[in-house]
Amino acid sequence: MIAYIIPTRNRPERLHQTLEAIGALGSHEAQVVIADNASDSVPILPQRVGEVAVKCIRLDANLGAAARNHAAASADPRCEWFVMLDDDSHPLNLSFLEGLSKQPRDVGAVTADISLGGKRRGREAGGLPEVFVGCGVAIRADVFLSLDGYDASFGYYAEEYDFSARLLQAGLRVVFDPRFAVVHHKVEEGRDFNQIIARLVRNNGWVVQRYAPRAERLERLHETISRYRDIARREEAERGFVAGLMELRRTIRSQPRRPMSAALWARFTGLAAARAAIRSAHADRPFATAALIDEGKNSWAVARALKEVGVRVLPDRDDAEAWVIGTMSPGPMLDSLERRSRASGAFGRRIVAPWRGAEIALSLASLQET
Repeated sequence: MIAYIIPTRNRPERLHQTLEAIGALGSHEAQVVIADNASDSVPILPQRVGEVAVKCIRLDANLGAAARNHAAASADPRCEWFVMLDDDSHPLNLSFLEGLSKQPRDVGAVTADISLGGKRRGREAGGLPEVFVGCGVAIRADVFLSLDGYDASFGYYAEEYDFSARLLQAGLRVVFDPRFAVVHHKVEEGRDFNQIIARLVRNNGWVVQRYAPRAERLERLHETISRYRDIARREEAERGFVAGLMELRRTIRSQPRRPMSAALWARFTGLAAARAAIRSAHADRPFATAALIDEGKNSWAVARALKEVGVRVLPDRDDAEAWVIGTMSPGPMLDSLERRSRASGAFGRRIVAPWRGAEIALSLASLQET
């Protein structure tokens, strides 16, 4: 049995659409548990959608993502997995259920292939090969409860990184299952990008402070701050960036240090995945030069993995033997690989994805289309 865990606040119409989509999935042993984050009015919800029971708990304050903890605690104790959704995301089918039933015990979470709905194209950004995105992930119920769920101090954003870090430190794995297809409609209502940037700066800084090995901590903090400064400038959210940076400076010393080993940190950041994929590609067909394309989250890990095998990264992609996708975030990486692979024949350019899971996912998608 599974429980769909959904936090919501002041979006009753969107929540109803999500419930209808879950009900339309067909018969399966599940329940929906909604945590209402102190909406201005109590949402009127059905008791069932299709054959799936619906339960709603109303919170006295907006707890952000930590509302999921309360929903999980009130779920049916028979539930083996908590499927974390937003009130504007839902699975496209039930193909993921068989995959969940066959996961080895050391798999603590299974991440979905999350596409964007509506007029948007592509996939959800964020996450890493062993860091999930909160609007589409299944987490073992006993693991989520034993790790005390999400840290409430994060509010929203990067709480998944913190939980994934604790899950890895508990000796478990996060895996990707491309059969687990989720659509995220990503409703813009209630989104203040200055506030979002402020949270991203502070919360991602917290994650680095808590879990980075001593040798990595300062460099990764500087990289995190630089990344969100650039995003803030691009999105005209400098005010939020400054507020987040000030809050990070005020709170960073109070963060509990639980540094990972170098090997575990490499898994957490995607560096281990980049090393494995690039070494495999280089062994299969060596290349001496590369250019990073479509750079994004943790591009530093891709550059480091290339350097370790002796590949020189060139600033001019036209001079490079291979183009290597410069992000460890699965959604953008898959989008880039699909787009670039279709066009590579015209240019005779080799495209390398720094995570083998991306190529597996694309191969599976091709088989499903034929």
